[in-house]
Amino acid sequence: MLRKPMTRKLFSVSLVRSAGLAAMALGMAGCINKQGVGNDTTVQGTLQVCSSCHGLEGRSENSTFPNLAGQQHDYLVAQLHAFRDKTRADPHAHTYMWGMAAKLDDATIEGVAKFFAAQTPAAGTAQDPALVVAGAEIAKTGIAAEDVPACISCHGDTLTGAFAIPRLAGQHREYITNQLQAFQVNSRANEMMHANAKNLTAQQIRAISAYLASL
Repeated sequence: MLRKPMTRKLFSVSLVRSAGLAAMALGMAGCINKQGVGNDTTVQGTLQVCSSCHGLEGRSENSTFPNLAGQQHDYLVAQLHAFRDKTRADPHAHTYMWGMAAKLDDATIEGVAKFFAAQTPAAGTAQDPALVVAGAEIAKTGIAAEDVPACISCHGDTLTGAFAIPRLAGQHREYITNQLQAFQVNSRANEMMHANAKNLTAQQIRAISAYLASL
């Protein structure tokens, strides 16, 4: 006698979940079509998977995962290729992205990059004012005594990047911190960024990350 109500309850939960996933898929399809990606179901399905960590339009609510909205198209393409080919091997890449990107073909990578690059970037968030001031100084002028160049020398005056150089403005503070630390120890292999980051102190990394997150 107790089984029937439980069965009906589980069936109802299943229907609610299915309806929710269907609504998400329809919403994602609408966003994709508006941005010219078209009706490619593989790209749409991939974007739906991406949204579980990076947000529906690439504005992540979890600082572990970077904001992708408004990121440079060429940078996104390059990183997805690096994840797929396992040439980007920092801990987060290995844990989260190797498996996700393993079966992406070039056309799907292009569609995903095109979609996220076209989205409105995440707004900056309030940070410790003292850290922001210190980080702005480093980002704009560098630290000559430590052979640290200004961030703007590559990422542009607005720190929004260009082509294969990524947008940094509005990125999660924790994510920037983690990436600078990975560049320091070369677990994220990048000769230029290793040279730029290796002499930074922990406090300087916190300051740079706070400034970039505030933009």
